[in-house]
Amino acid sequence: MSNHTYKLLELTGSSPDGIEQAVSNAIAKASESLHNLRWFEVIDTRGHIDEGKVAHWQVTIKVGFTLD
Repeated sequence: MSNHTYKLLELTGSSPDGIEQAVSNAIAKASESLHNLRWFEVIDTRGHIDEGKVAHWQVTIKVGFTLD
């Protein structure tokens, strides 16, 4: 196994469609400018309530990627 050095980045994704979609949105956007994304960890989950219903999710994640 090779030795790797990892960089951590904190991101917040959002979605009206749920937690998983909020995470996917954050990772998809990060992958447009970063490469070697390896893992993520959910560190915070929040939501917006409108008229007594969940209207929007925000999920903060840490993303780990290997450096070249």
